[in-house]
Amino acid sequence: MSTPAPSAPHPEWSLVVPVKVLARAKTRMSAAAGPHREALALAVAADTVAAALRCARVRDVIVVTDDPVPAGELAALGARIVPDEPDAGLNPALIHGAGRGRDLAPDAGVGALSADLPALRPEELAAVLDAAAGAPEAFVPDAAGIGTTLYTARPGVPFSPAFGGDSRTAHRARGARELLLPGTDSVRRDVDTPDDLRAALALGTGPRTAAVAALLPDFAPSAGHGRG
Repeated sequence: MSTPAPSAPHPEWSLVVPVKVLARAKTRMSAAAGPHREALALAVAADTVAAALRCARVRDVIVVTDDPVPAGELAALGARIVPDEPDAGLNPALIHGAGRGRDLAPDAGVGALSADLPALRPEELAAVLDAAAGAPEAFVPDAAGIGTTLYTARPGVPFSPAFGGDSRTAHRARGARELLLPGTDSVRRDVDTPDDLRAALALGTGPRTAAVAALLPDFAPSAGHGRG
């Protein structure tokens, strides 16, 4: 009896996460978060990065930031920190970070992941990355169906993110494959507004976001808001 051929291993990915200077982050949460706005922005980014680092398909998480506070905290989690040397906007920053990823692991795919996914589940991210491996470029639209939370390019494929404004339409127009997998809500649930935060808390955020949300008057703590 013949022995079945071993299945091909799942490809690895280097993910680039852009993190704003905290003083400019989460401005649409100003009224709800008050003096905790910067702490909330940092908590959301930390929970996102921590979840990505626990994903079995992720080789490296490369954080592009010019703020020493998140740089220190996210480096302590295991992320690689890269300054925003282009200083020319989001997409150039992502391309800069992806270049570092390809230097570190030329055989890995590269992706740009939103820093605003505090409910991110490693297994859901793995499912999306496995699907992304089937296309030269792919992307995941956000929960609102307008923006993008993840953009990927396989090894050897030019990394050409189109974040900003209606990035869902922009990525489609560039020929990237849209990924809408069932059971991957946490990969789409970004947080920019109070309603977004409520939806993320309902999914179950990481512990840092849950702890800061519990300090906000409009977000009374309840069972199931956080997870370990």
